[in-house]
Amino acid sequence: MKALMIAFAVISTLCLADVEAFCAEPLKFGVAAMISPQETVKYYDQIIDYVGKKLGRPVEMVQKRTYEETDRLLESGELKLAFVCSGPYVMDKEKFGVELLVAPQSYGEPFYYAYIITHRSSKIRNLAGLKGKSFAFTDPKSNTGKLAPTYMIGKSFNLPPEKFFSKIIYTRTHDKAIEAVAKKIVAGASVDSLIYNYAASKNPRFTSQTKVIAKSPRYGIPPIVTRGDLDPVLKARLRNIFLTMHEDPEGREILAGIKVDRFVVPKDADYDSVREMERWLRKNMK
Repeated sequence: MKALMIAFAVISTLCLADVEAFCAEPLKFGVAAMISPQETVKYYDQIIDYVGKKLGRPVEMVQKRTYEETDRLLESGELKLAFVCSGPYVMDKEKFGVELLVAPQSYGEPFYYAYIITHRSSKIRNLAGLKGKSFAFTDPKSNTGKLAPTYMIGKSFNLPPEKFFSKIIYTRTHDKAIEAVAKKIVAGASVDSLIYNYAASKNPRFTSQTKVIAKSPRYGIPPIVTRGDLDPVLKARLRNIFLTMHEDPEGREILAGIKVDRFVVPKDADYDSVREMERWLRKNMK
């Protein structure tokens, strides 16, 4: 009994001392399956494990298939931070006040593009050539996988995608969209330039069967966001862990695996081009 009381006292003292590694609830970190379930688990899990180790408390990855599911968990407070797409960031900031934490910098800049792709043997040379053809979007809330191509079609042809293409499918992930074009399931698709370039360098099985026929203007890269009510001290610690990750050998190796140079602090203005597309579409494509 005496030993039990001593053990209880030690545990209580540790908790009162706020030793997070021993007592803290897991910090839930949301990740939508942007590449594919396998790729997301493999690489993002490494980042989350790294953050947990540096933070000194358990960090749990909460993986969802769509941006909508991740958004709902952020809004409800079940998630305190998450990797999100640029489009959901803009909408979530307006709706319930998410805040930018950090964003990856890849190929020397914190920006990315929408690539419109077709099969390499196709005679289609530009976006106009896809009129009346089948097309793949990724996620309904994806910037490069839905919003950007919808805007490009609307601005150029004054038509919504449903009237421009003969058929539209949703692949949920960018790698599946690339595969759908490579296998000629659809005539074209719009995909994230970062994921396309990553796949081309790591495993070009499907990218080698495709070609890029159009490229969007640049957009602020998909960021890591937090809820506005996240503890400021915890938020500062998290930001520092990400910003210094490239300086640590272990962190640098993880980043190299996903073609990320480093994490940087993005500017909200980097996402103004996404806001402009959404405003234009709401006004002109009702």
